[in-house]
Amino acid sequence: MTAVLSLGVLMSLASSVLAYTPLTDQRYTYPNLPYKVDTDPTGRGPQFGYNLCNSTTQSQDSDCQTALLNSIDDWCTFGPATPNSSIQDVEAATVAWCTKPGHGTRVIPEGAITGVQVLKAPSYILFTANIRQELINIQTNDDGGELDPHGDDQRGNPLGGLVYSNAFPSNKGNNNTFQQVIEWHNFLGSDVICFKICDPSVSPSSQPYCNNLFDRTGCNFVAPAAYQDGVFEVCESDNQDPVGVYTGADGKTSTYSQPPDSITITSLPSVKTPSSSKCTPYNSASLYAAAASVTPTFSVTQDTISISGGTSTTSSTTSTSTSGVTTKASSTTGGASGSSTHSTSSTSTASKSGAAPSFSAIPVAPIVVIAASVLAAFGTVVFGS
Repeated sequence: MTAVLSLGVLMSLASSVLAYTPLTDQRYTYPNLPYKVDTDPTGRGPQFGYNLCNSTTQSQDSDCQTALLNSIDDWCTFGPATPNSSIQDVEAATVAWCTKPGHGTRVIPEGAITGVQVLKAPSYILFTANIRQELINIQTNDDGGELDPHGDDQRGNPLGGLVYSNAFPSNKGNNNTFQQVIEWHNFLGSDVICFKICDPSVSPSSQPYCNNLFDRTGCNFVAPAAYQDGVFEVCESDNQDPVGVYTGADGKTSTYSQPPDSITITSLPSVKTPSSSKCTPYNSASLYAAAASVTPTFSVTQDTISISGGTSTTSSTTSTSTSGVTTKASSTTGGASGSSTHSTSSTSTASKSGAAPSFSAIPVAPIVVIAASVLAAFGTVVFGS
């Protein structure tokens, strides 16, 4: 027997889906941000953390979901809120981890970052890092995933996550103003991070470099760079090839097509690392000195691993601890986002296990199509053709 949804139910679903403004269409001037960008309780909502971040939210338990990427000594990545997490399980609830205090976020602990390269290209800026990922709450062996402002429901991962920068040429060197980054992607896992922010002043021509269709591939494929331990530098760079484009042995360019989730990716085509020049080296000790005050210690029990700033604390219930303060467990998981789940960040083999779909296991896209069809038919019946 075929189940039939009532017109009222379909119209309600259509209203909730169609009324939502995609994250990439929302504009906010920093620092005049709403407390939460996404307050919609339906589907994957509401938002786990908040966007209005300042000195009152600055701690190792901050749930700030606004990231800033400004310079080699002042940048953020999104990462889990609770220790020993898998990215694919908590992508919608990831929070900002930054290299220094001052943004109302968590601070990446001393010793976590072991190498950084910042590549300034004509259409984007790429921040890459080698990192001890367990120090920002990622499981030691997790090969990670992709975070971006899209997802099947266009609400982003993290849900409601915002990104800003004062580093684009169009900012004209003004360090006191921040531009909202509309297109970006943040891969992390396998002890590497890549966070590419596309310059909004050259959009949409910059968008191919922040493509979010290859969530199972990793940093080496979507953001080719050096990824060297012990090296901290800023370089000028050519644009990479658009994400997914590669040159074969015959010299011809092709576009990679990511297979369905049911098929394991056993190899990836080799992509070119763009040429870089005018590299300026830095000393890591002076770059991240502010992180010394939040150096974590480890405590292991039979149930969890907790990171704390003083006395080690562990829990096997619904709460975990960082910096000795109990925090809420993630209430939002993002397995249904489609565009940002399981990936490998430093190797070329990966498969996505996929978390349980949200929104009551009903995919968003079919709802929109069905609802639109019903609404069209309803309009014909009520108002005439």
